[in-house]
Amino acid sequence: MFKRLSETLGAYQARDPAARSKLEIFLLYPGVHALIFHRVSHWLYRHKCFFLARLNSQLARHLTGIEIHPGARIGRRFVIDHGMGIVIGETTEIGDDCLIYHGVTLGGTGKDQGKRHPTLGNNVMVSAGAKVLGPFKVGDGARIAANAVVLTEIPPEATAVGVPARVVRIAGEKVDYASSVDQIHVTDPVQKELQALSSRLEWLEKYIDEQHRAENV
Repeated sequence: MFKRLSETLGAYQARDPAARSKLEIFLLYPGVHALIFHRVSHWLYRHKCFFLARLNSQLARHLTGIEIHPGARIGRRFVIDHGMGIVIGETTEIGDDCLIYHGVTLGGTGKDQGKRHPTLGNNVMVSAGAKVLGPFKVGDGARIAANAVVLTEIPPEATAVGVPARVVRIAGEKVDYASSVDQIHVTDPVQKELQALSSRLEWLEKYIDEQHRAENV
């Protein structure tokens, strides 16, 4: 237990430049408090003490602003940055070394039975305000951009952008997610297509003008 806690505090230090010490993180970071509460809630849930598990999770919600259902399975070195407004559903599974920001929802669509919530692989980053909805997997090393709404499976080492989210492969380049937590500089494929069309239109207009001038000479 204490080894896992130390690992988690170390992960916060590695990913948060504002973190000064493990003691400060342990005492002041609501993400750490929410995770400690969740470990207790999940233990109670697995031992079929459902009321006590939910009571403990709701207490954590009121104290931290982070709502994690007792049934959710969370891996090692999980980092919650800021954390306010985060909701994690009952059948959510989160791998090791994941990072999520405030306003994130790992939820369901309301139409699924059994497994209703997403599975995050290892080294996944979910940026501020993103919604991941449904019983599919987000592959290892994937990145979800800020305010994206993800409704389908995301391949490993990919970036999802937009509403609904579209996938951009990170071709031939693996990202070190322990040190790279950039939520802004992500590629929007629709924007790239529009830029290409705009350039093509500009070239065609120039070509037509040149042809028109040549005919009038």
